[in-house]
Amino acid sequence: MNRLQDIWSYIRRHKYSITLIVFLFIYFFLDENSLMRQREYNREINDLKEEIEKYRAEYDESTMMLNELDENPAAIEQIAREKYLMKKANEDIFILK
Repeated sequence: MNRLQDIWSYIRRHKYSITLIVFLFIYFFLDENSLMRQREYNREINDLKEEIEKYRAEYDESTMMLNELDENPAAIEQIAREKYLMKKANEDIFILK
């Protein structure tokens, strides 16, 4: 019984400190909007922004290639040769890596 009274008196003496510690623990770790989750969300947002930039660059490159194909018929032959390894009837292709 004496041990229980000691614990209770300690709690009464430090109730504000204990309350602050519990609040900070909940705020930093358990809450839905905790700092840990905010850090995860910010990391995910940055990853998505990088992915958006990658796809935007790919889109710009594809748009430029499409415009070139519309303007230059020789570009179709060049892309067919380079990308799809097509050849004319009297040619041989050597692939070097």
